[in-house]
Amino acid sequence: MMKKLGLMLVAIAVVCFPAVGAMAANPDNGPGCGLGKLAWSDFGHQKNIGPQVMMATTNGTFGSQTFGISSGTSGCTNDGVVFAEEKVNVFAAINFENLSQEMAQGRGEHLASLATLMGVPAEHQAEFFAMTQEKYTTLIQAGDAAPVAMLKALNAAMAGHPALAKLSAKR
Repeated sequence: MMKKLGLMLVAIAVVCFPAVGAMAANPDNGPGCGLGKLAWSDFGHQKNIGPQVMMATTNGTFGSQTFGISSGTSGCTNDGVVFAEEKVNVFAAINFENLSQEMAQGRGEHLASLATLMGVPAEHQAEFFAMTQEKYTTLIQAGDAAPVAMLKALNAAMAGHPALAKLSAKR
């Protein structure tokens, strides 16, 4: 009986000690990247189980982490840094309907968040809002109502705008 117990303890030690060493080398053992990581990135206490479960569930539901790792998108990079452009893409995809409505109105919280993510400083956001309202039909085309097409049109509109062109060139 003692011999079996001793063998079982040795087997457990062989399995567990390498895992402990791996965790010590990489203290950030959360979901890593993907839509879940981006969608829940502003949630406080990232190391708690709740946010990690939500991130992992979102990644698993949409398969975004596997795609992101293999394609280098969805915030997945070799150095662990989330690309600013990818934050804009994910935000636009998640909030496309709200952005569409707020662009038509020329104001709104989602539109302000998009402007901030795109690097538009507070002093130029009023111009940004007015431009999105003025060019709404170009930005949200009925035949191609997709976040990617909207962002492409938005970047083109910013490049052609006197005050916003300088901001567009910096990105």
